[in-house]
Amino acid sequence: MIITQIELREIRLPLVHFFETSFGRTTERRIALVRVVDRDGAEGWGECTAGEGPFYCEEWTESAWDTLKTYLAPMILGQRVERASDIFSLMKAVRGNRMAKAAIETACWDLEAKRAGVPLWKHLGGVRREIPCGVSIGIQETVEALIEKIERELDAGYQRIKIKIKPGWDVNILEKVRARFPAIQLMGDANSAYQLKDAPLFRAIDEFDLMMIEQPLAYDDMLDHAELQKQIRTSICLDESIRTPANAQHAINLGACRIINIKLGRVGGHSEAKRVEQICLERNIPVWCGGMLESGIGRAHNIAMATLEGFTLPGDVSASVRYWEEDIIDPPVTVTQRGTIIAPDAPGLGFEIKSERIDSLTVRKEIVS
Repeated sequence: MIITQIELREIRLPLVHFFETSFGRTTERRIALVRVVDRDGAEGWGECTAGEGPFYCEEWTESAWDTLKTYLAPMILGQRVERASDIFSLMKAVRGNRMAKAAIETACWDLEAKRAGVPLWKHLGGVRREIPCGVSIGIQETVEALIEKIERELDAGYQRIKIKIKPGWDVNILEKVRARFPAIQLMGDANSAYQLKDAPLFRAIDEFDLMMIEQPLAYDDMLDHAELQKQIRTSICLDESIRTPANAQHAINLGACRIINIKLGRVGGHSEAKRVEQICLERNIPVWCGGMLESGIGRAHNIAMATLEGFTLPGDVSASVRYWEEDIIDPPVTVTQRGTIIAPDAPGLGFEIKSERIDSLTVRKEIVS
């Protein structure tokens, strides 16, 4: 594989409904897309999942754009590599910036799978074509609105419900949700909104029989999470703290979590995600695919990753229609009535890229060659 051209595009994609977490409210996504082209004209697509501001992590759309254009793209262009799994190592001189790296790396996996004539999920080593799906529901204006949303998602077939929590929107909300839905698979996501001194609050949450509580403490912490896990029955799932395979190994050794969420952007792409998944598989730690309000390109990559053996819990990969009036892939991602997504059979991502739709959404474009 020799990449001869890397095209960057920023698109603006309005959400059909605002999405609110402890970080704030999002109404429109600024998404950097990456298209790689090899010397034979074959192409692959990736997506940078960084947010509009540096709140989930240090990366954000603007910083990722400059990092991609100025540093990462030149490191890849013209380099002969044997396989897509070699791409990540070519960018090792740049520290961090894993979301930007993942945008290029995942695009190269798409290209390689297309050239091989196989679906990306099979090329990655996926073992199941049908993956279980859950939904992530942001903070709502009222608890009544939240319950109404949960009812709608359950009617659509989703197997697991995740609700965002933050101080003031936690115990009372979970109590009302659990009273209304006593048997559903339910979890809470704190996005690092709490401290270890809040352990009594999490002991109260133990009463609601949650599947897990996701990233309750600091985004870069493991030690306090390990202490909290000793004090509560509910399984802790780490998200923001797990950026590398070494992080996953350390977290497991410390007892900081019993479950790990893998996000392609956060760990740096498919190769690193597979390494994290293998570490967890060897230690019997369940993993699941987290979401970052991706467009169809990022969502298609998530579907492929979630077919790997270690992904045994329903992830945040849900239907396009939950987020966008019109996606940038065809067909849009859909979910079966049994709450699953069926991975496509076509080579690469398995979806058609809607070039005219992307053109209409593009606010800037850069070609590095």
